[in-house]
Amino acid sequence: MALRVETRGLEKTYRVGRLSVPVLRGVDLRIEAGEFVAVMGPSGCGKSTLLHLIGGLTSPTAGQVLIDGADLGALSDREVVRVRREKIGFVFQRFNLLPTLSAAGNLRLALTLRGIRPQADHVAALLARVGLDGKGAFRPRVLSVGEQQRVAIARAVVHEPAILLADEPTGNLDTAAADKVLDCVTELNRRRGQTILMVTHNREVAARAHRIIHLRDGRIVESN
Repeated sequence: MALRVETRGLEKTYRVGRLSVPVLRGVDLRIEAGEFVAVMGPSGCGKSTLLHLIGGLTSPTAGQVLIDGADLGALSDREVVRVRREKIGFVFQRFNLLPTLSAAGNLRLALTLRGIRPQADHVAALLARVGLDGKGAFRPRVLSVGEQQRVAIARAVVHEPAILLADEPTGNLDTAAADKVLDCVTELNRRRGQTILMVTHNREVAARAHRIIHLRDGRIVESN
């Protein structure tokens, strides 16, 4: 089941020596359940920071992150970890696949770490869905860069999270590989109704989303 994502007055400031460096400056954002939203903006505008705050990877300086109405800031660390583990999938520009495991092995490990018994047919079906039918036994080093990213996407959604957060998932890919990765993301949103928030610099990539949010200097300046 897809979940609604909301931020209210979200701020994030980092300390650099004696300096305070504001990255997000009061972001109010609402993403409906099942909506696919892209976030664009220049480097340093706060795109990745926004993703990390929504995913519970870091805490805001001020404001709220709400997942289906539940304020992450009101939860204990253990409860935040549970939300992150059960309800959210992450895809990053760096794939972070374990090189000693096969494609299927990376998915099975993701399930095992969440206390879910891996089912071979489920893993194989998901790999096929992202265009990797028959490549479950292959280790990352023998897969193309685009194929590795598709394994990373499959790993992020193997536990069927309600929310998928993707940070520049096509940033290191050529056009053909990027198109295949975007096809995977779009299909997951269409077939599973997952709520997706994707950071990108590429306008063609962003055009796949239902809506585009533009950030500048830590603020939303446009939403269309």
